Amino acid sequence: MVVKIRLKRLGAIHRPYYRIIVIDSRKARNGRAIEEIGYYHPVEKENQLKLSKDRAEHWLKLGAQPTDTVKCLLNKSGVFLR
Repeated sequence: MVVKIRLKRLGAIHRPYYRIIVIDSRKARNGRAIEEIGYYHPVEKENQLKLSKDRAEHWLKLGAQPTDTVKCLLNKSGVFLR
């Protein structure tokens, strides 16, 4: 089973809201997640990002592959710096 860390889109049209999830790569974009580790609001003035760093590090150590967008968000939060 290939596990990915990716975004799950929620919200209305032109008002996106994303959850950062750990999911099997064969599942649909908004499929059932293994675990939700944070959220991201790109439309807010300050681009709100909340991420559980210890859970993200845990899944990365187990071999979960982040998507390109999530990799940028992890860099912003400082997970890859450790």
